[in-house]
Amino acid sequence: MFTLRTRASLAALSGAAVVAAAAGCSAGTATDGKTTISYLVQTDKLTTETATAMIEAFEKANPDIAVELDTQPAGTEGDNLTKTKLSTGEMSDVFFYNTGSLLQALNPDDQLVDLSGESWVEKVNDDFLSTVSTDDGIYGAPNGSSLAGGVLYNKKVYASLGLEVPTSWAEFLANGEEIKRSAPDVAPILQAYGDDWTAQLFVLADFANVLHQDPEWATKYTDNEAKYSDQPAFSGFLHQQEAFEAGLFNEDFASLLNDEAIAMLAEGSGAHYPILTSAVSAISQNHPDSLDDVGFFALPADDATDTQATVWQPNALYIPRSTEGAQLEAAKKLVEFIASSQEACEILQATGVPSGPYVISTCELPADAPAAIQDLNAYFEAEATAPALEFLSPVKGPSLPNITIEVGSGIRSAEDAAALYDEDVKKQAQQLGLEGW
Repeated sequence: MFTLRTRASLAALSGAAVVAAAAGCSAGTATDGKTTISYLVQTDKLTTETATAMIEAFEKANPDIAVELDTQPAGTEGDNLTKTKLSTGEMSDVFFYNTGSLLQALNPDDQLVDLSGESWVEKVNDDFLSTVSTDDGIYGAPNGSSLAGGVLYNKKVYASLGLEVPTSWAEFLANGEEIKRSAPDVAPILQAYGDDWTAQLFVLADFANVLHQDPEWATKYTDNEAKYSDQPAFSGFLHQQEAFEAGLFNEDFASLLNDEAIAMLAEGSGAHYPILTSAVSAISQNHPDSLDDVGFFALPADDATDTQATVWQPNALYIPRSTEGAQLEAAKKLVEFIASSQEACEILQATGVPSGPYVISTCELPADAPAAIQDLNAYFEAEATAPALEFLSPVKGPSLPNITIEVGSGIRSAEDAAALYDEDVKKQAQQLGLEGW
């Protein structure tokens, strides 16, 4: 299964490295009375520019500390480099990395500094903390905003037809049928299988609804005691089949690209698009006049009382065990500054549109946040959210995009698809050497 947080990261894997280093200094040394530490981020332009601005502000507030900026690629290459640097004791003093299952693969109890005693921890959302913790410690501090999987919808279409935001699956289908009947030029539900990863949202964005019905589902799934072919997880596949069979998808669903679907949503030729809220950034950049015409609601569950928003947590900042002494104290100060200071919050908001609420109370959404992000924030305020499955379990199957495309195209039934995905997952779990598989 494609890891959606990778696609929804701050930017693509490109751009030159930016190094903000004090001349003649190296990480872990003290020059002119300053303690010098290093900070590792991904090589893309936006990330490095943001990190450079953070360093400048931090050094101004902490004139006794100098920070060198290190960079490395993201993706598989970056994962391998991170593991190598940690195992050899050559990791930068602070580094930016994933949360959830990818973090657990780093053996955080053995390789990372426990930050549970830091003052900023009590200000962080519990859902985020669950993705950077083990039974023995809290290892990561948030850097950036969250995002969610759900349904972006065109508010003008809803207003023209007198529709209300649905909270149950039946209401969602009814809205689609009304759009199909009363606005034949508008696609009720956009699908963009030209970018195969987008087909997964009916399943992935339903996970918070699954967890609300069975809070232990992720643990059972990891232990091979819960399946997608059984309820409540089966609903994601079944709902995608039902939407196809109702004829609610755009005619060109097989070839439409994600950017094209976003454009149709923004202009009102598509009413709904099950997708990540990171799409709001594309609307802001390419369709700014339509930014507040697009809203958000959680992918509805069968029972409205189970409808929750599935959240992808931001990446985090970590300190390796190899950082010690004065460098450790300086590294903790840098982590605290980036994660919880007002200056850092303002830097984040100046670099782009947030894709969701921030997960620490010291950084609030700006008053002019896009309508969809304000809609998403309401779920946070109501405590009606849960992390995506990839943050709670290492078990993933690589074939989910293809399988969900078949369901959404009427090629394969939901029942067959769920059973096939259970087999796909089994292979991956066995490769990981998990017990019970």
